Amino acid sequence: MFSNSYLLLVIVTLVIGLAAEAYVNGQLNRYSKVRSSQGLTGYDCARQMLAYYGIDNVAIRPGSKGQDFFDPRSNSVTLSPGAYNGRSITAMATACHEVGHACQYAFGYQPMKIRGAIVPVVNLASNIWIFLLMIGIFMNIAGLTDLAIIMYAVVVLFQLVTLPVEFNASHRAMTYMSSIGLPVQEQKASWSVLRACALTYVAAALTSILQLLWLLGQRRD
Repeated sequence: MFSNSYLLLVIVTLVIGLAAEAYVNGQLNRYSKVRSSQGLTGYDCARQMLAYYGIDNVAIRPGSKGQDFFDPRSNSVTLSPGAYNGRSITAMATACHEVGHACQYAFGYQPMKIRGAIVPVVNLASNIWIFLLMIGIFMNIAGLTDLAIIMYAVVVLFQLVTLPVEFNASHRAMTYMSSIGLPVQEQKASWSVLRACALTYVAAALTSILQLLWLLGQRRD
């Protein structure tokens, strides 16, 4: 089942991933050095954006480096030290994006509900599909191979559903930043940060789709 075509797939997906990572890091580092004219920390921006959208029950917590996320289980936003205490464009955009997810949860944004509903299945599928695939290949059990591909398709579906969730969170962030009179140049810079971060999800979805198409093609052969 594995061949030169798989090696090509690995190379292509690796290039996509590395290119996306380099672009994202470049944008984040660039605008982490540009101070926002608002003079607010990421924490301040997050708190004010929540108030703007009329949400008062979301906790904002400091996290470790690289920890920027919204957790619907605790209805809380966690920000890395740079985003929590920073006053840069990157800090502001990051904080507002995560609050965008909190807004989605508060207002019942449908794609977020769908993503949340399939998380348990995705967690199971992402952990065992490769093992089923390998067993199916080496023991020549077509049923296991098919099951593995189905499970991987669920993982791909999750990544596709994640895209509108991420884009919408960024849209909510930009709507807020525009409403507070952020200078146009800073809005453009913020959008550059958010667009770069969204690219990581696009790259992940693209590589997963390519992998799924390859698996389906090998199965037909």
